[in-house]
Amino acid sequence: MEKAVKKKRSWTDRFLNVTEKFGNALPHPATLFAIFALMAILLSGLASFFGWQAVHPGTKETIEVVNLLSVEGLHRILIEMVDNFTGFAPLGIVMVAMLGIGIAESSGLIGTLIRKLVLSAPKNMLTFVLVLSGILSNTASDVGYVLLIPLAGIIFVAVDRHPVAGMAAAFAGVSGGFSANLILGTIDPLLAGLSQEAARIVDPTVEVNPTANYYFMVVSTFVIAVVGTLVTEKVIEPRLGVYKDAHEHKEEIHDITDLERRGLRWALYVVLFLTAITLWGLIPENGFFRGPDGGFLTSPLIKGVVALLFLGAGGCGIAYGFGAKVFKNDADIMKGMGKSMQTLAGYFVLVFFAAQFVAYFKWSNLGVIMAIKGAGALMAAEIGMIPLMILFVLLSALINMLMGSASAKWAIMAPIFIPMFMLMGYSPELSQVVYRIGDSVTNVISPMMSFFALIIAYVQKYDKNSGIGTIIATMLPYSVAFFIVWVILLMIWILLGLPLGPGAGLEYTMPQ
Repeated sequence: MEKAVKKKRSWTDRFLNVTEKFGNALPHPATLFAIFALMAILLSGLASFFGWQAVHPGTKETIEVVNLLSVEGLHRILIEMVDNFTGFAPLGIVMVAMLGIGIAESSGLIGTLIRKLVLSAPKNMLTFVLVLSGILSNTASDVGYVLLIPLAGIIFVAVDRHPVAGMAAAFAGVSGGFSANLILGTIDPLLAGLSQEAARIVDPTVEVNPTANYYFMVVSTFVIAVVGTLVTEKVIEPRLGVYKDAHEHKEEIHDITDLERRGLRWALYVVLFLTAITLWGLIPENGFFRGPDGGFLTSPLIKGVVALLFLGAGGCGIAYGFGAKVFKNDADIMKGMGKSMQTLAGYFVLVFFAAQFVAYFKWSNLGVIMAIKGAGALMAAEIGMIPLMILFVLLSALINMLMGSASAKWAIMAPIFIPMFMLMGYSPELSQVVYRIGDSVTNVISPMMSFFALIIAYVQKYDKNSGIGTIIATMLPYSVAFFIVWVILLMIWILLGLPLGPGAGLEYTMPQ
């Protein structure tokens, strides 16, 4: 009897296996922040002992390390632990945003909108609509993963196309286009809060609004939707070929019901009402929504965009819920808000330790000293803004392969890179948008992405032999294409000197 020949694994398979093992060996993100906080304390003592210091390029002040292992440092750690947590900028922002989105999600509004958008699409626009719907679904946390991706497989089978291609297109939009959108989602205020905390290591007056990257992300939405469509139809579908078992998996896709249509109409009335109020407050020269200087950029709608998100999502969700008879009374609304808070339980734990780490890093002056030293080294290298930003995209993309959470990674990276780039003259908003590009492009091929196992289960419904390698091989063309196109878009943006969002330029000037 002949011995079975053991198939030689490719270097790609070996690399992915090592990546998966390394990622699985990492502690929980909250544990990582606890370790980082402890390391910041120990490093402050060590750096203080060796007299580590730097001269601030703006104020010319000599900055020395503050030893947190001293009696005063330990007292401050104990006394301000609660304040570090409750005063952490992203915490309240995310909670308020999630309360509104929780109403919209629990009412069924977001799910119905996605279903209607996909079902109404012409066949020749189906792929584009799926990718675009995936991008837009990011507004409501995980609904794209739970609803849109499996729905995409069902729809593609129904129109005699390969279901895995449909799910790949939706997955590319939901995960690869994670940072793009036409409206603000929970990730925008979350990252902006982290960026602001990091920027204030150098300049305590800096404000980073949730709209910091809005212009760039709106343009990115259509660019990524087009690229995702082309990759699906020109690369993925030809590679997959004809699906032979379509007859076994065809399912009836239910259209929007009369009650759901009524709910959508009621939600539309709320949108029109809020739009009218907004225009009434902005268009007149003395409009009540104008800023103190009479401008748009200083409007409370910009600075209070999280409140606007809460009112808009919450109002539309309530209107839809009662219109579609999903909500029977006010208790149903409160249950939806409560459920959204339950989904944040793990986030609260992570934020507690992240807040301590950021505070210790700031108190010790380690952040600003590392930024000054690092900025000096980079300026001496004279590699220029564009090459530097491309390198930062690559670094973010690589780290994303090993650590899934966007906020967890940025909480670690922001206190180091934002002050460093600010000292080089680059704005916190630019650092954030570059990070978001890198964080998005490798989402679809990262085994550490929290929904990766769920995607495998979806695909196995149509291909029982598929596994981690199948998903990565299918999604890799999206990752490469998104990286190339997004970097080109970033280069064009920088060369033209365009603002990234309302009042968010590319450059930063140190206050004198």
